[in-house]
Amino acid sequence: MILEQNQKFNFVFLGQSILKYQVPLEIFHIINGIYEHKYPELKPANKQLVGKIEKEHSLFFNGENSDKMVKHNYLPTNVLMWFESSFKHYLNFNKIKEYKLHFNSVWVNQMFEHEYNPVHVHQGTLYTGLSSVMILKLPESFGVEYSAEGAPQNGRLQILGSASGQFAHVDYQPNIKERDFYIFPYDMRHCVYPFNGPGWRRTLAANMDVDYDPIRNRGVS
Repeated sequence: MILEQNQKFNFVFLGQSILKYQVPLEIFHIINGIYEHKYPELKPANKQLVGKIEKEHSLFFNGENSDKMVKHNYLPTNVLMWFESSFKHYLNFNKIKEYKLHFNSVWVNQMFEHEYNPVHVHQGTLYTGLSSVMILKLPESFGVEYSAEGAPQNGRLQILGSASGQFAHVDYQPNIKERDFYIFPYDMRHCVYPFNGPGWRRTLAANMDVDYDPIRNRGVS
């Protein structure tokens, strides 16, 4: 399945671009199904990640550091093609030219109450590339907000930008929904806040290395 050229997406600018897409139902159900039915086979990814989360499992790894994890893939071709087309759409929207892609890794975080993901950045085999977050399952509620109920934080994804100034937008905290898919550069800091109450918060992250010449792409129009 290839991303349609007229695919709807939202654009947020925080010094760098964040693009938000909606995952096609077919892709969404395939990924959730693989996680649920293949769970006993999936490789724990905790040692490679910073999350304070017990259930972190890899669906795909094609990196060069075999000391940390051997290469593997649980994703069918149509899902891999959809990811690649989404990342290409991001790069084309941002007018990045003459690049090479290397799909590095995909993993699932299943968070329960009080777990969290501290502020961090991503990298793959390269330091240049694109991160992403896909929302797979959400609890009915993120629990009680003990203060500032008008500015909820429980269970929120927060992406921090590089913009500065009095009227600049410095962060992005979307009201996440299942099937949301956010793409942003490796070096954009982001985190996930803990929640309280029953249920779980299941998300996917995917890293795509991007080999390109930043000098040639400077000021491209």
